[in-house]
Amino acid sequence: MPDHDIFKAQDLGGSLPPGRVPALLLVDFVRGFIDPEIFGGGNSAEALAATPPVLEAARAAGIPIISTRIVYDQDGANCGIWCLKAPRLAELTEANPASHIHPKVAPEPGEYVLKKTQASAFFGTDLAPVLTASQVDTLLIAGCTTSGCVRASVVDAISHNFRPMVIRDCVGDRSLAAHEASLFDMEQKYAALWTAADAISYLGTLGQR
Repeated sequence: MPDHDIFKAQDLGGSLPPGRVPALLLVDFVRGFIDPEIFGGGNSAEALAATPPVLEAARAAGIPIISTRIVYDQDGANCGIWCLKAPRLAELTEANPASHIHPKVAPEPGEYVLKKTQASAFFGTDLAPVLTASQVDTLLIAGCTTSGCVRASVVDAISHNFRPMVIRDCVGDRSLAAHEASLFDMEQKYAALWTAADAISYLGTLGQR
């Protein structure tokens, strides 16, 4: 039985409409996750290139915008087991340009930049209470990598009862196979998949409410 038929037979892959108050979450769009010599490659650069119009639409709509970065202490004091599995992550210190947000999606004053040490934007951070304080119930999600920090953040988002809307044009991965498999898995169990055009159209309606 084809995969889609199995998920359909088990009543998975249901629709997930947005709620009332969205925010835009840009996961680890940092230099190092775009550079193929560090952690980039695959379609990560294309995902980054597709994101600025969505970011501008989010700014025009006046919704909260959160960007995340992986940042470790220079002495490695806060490196955990993840850095044993992926040792080069420990290079992402404040002093390393690779840990800084790419200029194409650089935050503006008033936009929240969240530093993290794990894959999920929620784990060990104040993201959930920050969103709750703004009455956010929906997250439009872009970033890198689809199979890593994006997927981890999506799973934790729905676990916190936020509605994840993954912008498929705006998420990238060093592995295209992992990218496609993760998109399929997230759509079936954890998120809605939107295009950048979908997101821009939706954001354009917010001022009309």
